[in-house]
Amino acid sequence: MTHVRNRFTRPLLISATLGLTLALSGCGGIPTNRLLTSVHQPEVSHASFTLDLTTGPGGLSVGEQNRLDGWFEAMNLRYGDHVAVDDPLRSEATRAAVEQVVSRHGLLVSRDVPVTEGYVNAGTARIVITRAQATVPHCPDWSANSDNNLHNATSSNFGCAVNGNLAAMVADPDHLIAGARSSGQTVVMSSNKAIDAYRSAKPSGDGGAAVKKTSTQGGN
Repeated sequence: MTHVRNRFTRPLLISATLGLTLALSGCGGIPTNRLLTSVHQPEVSHASFTLDLTTGPGGLSVGEQNRLDGWFEAMNLRYGDHVAVDDPLRSEATRAAVEQVVSRHGLLVSRDVPVTEGYVNAGTARIVITRAQATVPHCPDWSANSDNNLHNATSSNFGCAVNGNLAAMVADPDHLIAGARSSGQTVVMSSNKAIDAYRSAKPSGDGGAAVKKTSTQGGN
């Protein structure tokens, strides 16, 4: 019996192995994030806008107050903006005038004054609006061009929709960094005051005034 050796067996085996290697190497662009936390997180940036006003012994004149109010209207001053007063003379009258104008827009004047470009001369108050903006960079991300998921990882676009909507809807983007700070008074604490007052009240049958005594007779 004659045995014929196939000279092409080894080259074909090498070619098949090489093809499989190339196919697996094409999966290198697939993300390797195996967590449920997205790599696309909101980023918060800040921008400052300034307006210099002329001050006097009585603070701000009516004309300067109207000018400040018009600037706030043009800047669409809103919740989440921080307003500060940079006054070299630290005039309480000037600060009170600015607070009055700011209060018309439902905001308070911040005690923290950011550093701005240029020097503020005496007799001039610089009003600074600090505005935060939240964005999610590199979204949408369709860099993974293969359906193969050998690493059991999340999609490259995972989290873009949720975090993008969160960044667009949050009223104050700084809350994404540190959260909202409260005064410590909650709705539950306020309601408990009424409940405690009711519970501690003396019963009407024991001389208390929990139930007001009324009469059906006229004049009594």
